[in-house]
Amino acid sequence: MGIRFIKIAAVYFILAVCLGLVMGIIHDFRFSSVHAHLNLLGWVSMALFGLIYSVFPNVGETKLAKSHFWLHNIGLPIMQGALFFILVTGNEVFTIAMIIGSLMLVVGTLLFVINIFRKI
Repeated sequence: MGIRFIKIAAVYFILAVCLGLVMGIIHDFRFSSVHAHLNLLGWVSMALFGLIYSVFPNVGETKLAKSHFWLHNIGLPIMQGALFFILVTGNEVFTIAMIIGSLMLVVGTLLFVINIFRKI
């Protein structure tokens, strides 16, 4: 589980860096919140999850860890994709998707914390 999180974290890191570069080049910083979330919830959080699951492999082998992995990796693109479309179009119709993605992240994070307290 640790390696999977670390590899996906690296993908989010390059996405966030590229988004930051594009925003800087075109001097349009509307997507700063997307950039920040990709860095914090994609790169930093997933890298830390991966390191923790690597240091404590028994924690990464649980059903809670697998559920955490899928909730985080489905919820984050939904949340950030919806936020991106809201910022591009100004259409609030994507708010429901953003809420659903956010709730998936919260539940996944809760499962991670429960797993940590139960197994470490």
